Amino acid sequence: MAEDVGPVPQVRTLMQAHEALVAERPELNAPAKTWRRYYLRSARVYAEVAEIDRGHHHEALYWADRERRKAEELEAPAQ
Repeated sequence: MAEDVGPVPQVRTLMQAHEALVAERPELNAPAKTWRRYYLRSARVYAEVAEIDRGHHHEALYWADRERRKAEELEAPAQ
């Protein structure tokens, strides 16, 4: 089951997604849990934008994958 990452901004273009996500970006010293939720929410936003802003489809998919990978890195146990 997918983790609840809370509401996502309603955007229609890749640029709107970038702007909305930068505005809600956590502080650099925020806990890993906060960053993980942010990255998962960002991945969801970019994946949705990829289907709407067809002119930026592949670029939005890149960003969705990048944010998903960053979230996965925070899942890994610390060694």
